[in-house]
Amino acid sequence: MQAFHYTEVEAQPAEGVPGATIRWAIGKNVGAPNFVTRVLEVGPGSATPYHTHPWEHEVFVLDGVGVVKTVDGETPIGPRMCVYVAPDEEHQFQNTGAEVLRFLCIIPFEPWYKEA
Repeated sequence: MQAFHYTEVEAQPAEGVPGATIRWAIGKNVGAPNFVTRVLEVGPGSATPYHTHPWEHEVFVLDGVGVVKTVDGETPIGPRMCVYVAPDEEHQFQNTGAEVLRFLCIIPFEPWYKEA
């Protein structure tokens, strides 16, 4: 068992997302074999790329407000909300507020996660 504050893991610039950082909080660093937990921080006015990939996301919003964009439109999100993004679903997380949008994003571990 390991317990630590998430800020003990270095924040890295989120690739292709100006104004956003990612912390690979739980993954290879603790020997987790099945899942990776990431902490994403998206600054005001910033957004993740509109993209798709073959794995799912399980998201829990910690702080801030924003929207999740999909082909079906925009869904508002805020603290303590849960978001499930299915495999191959186009999506984007956008900060629509004045504070940092901070959320946990849990994904299945696969060898292509170099940072995990």
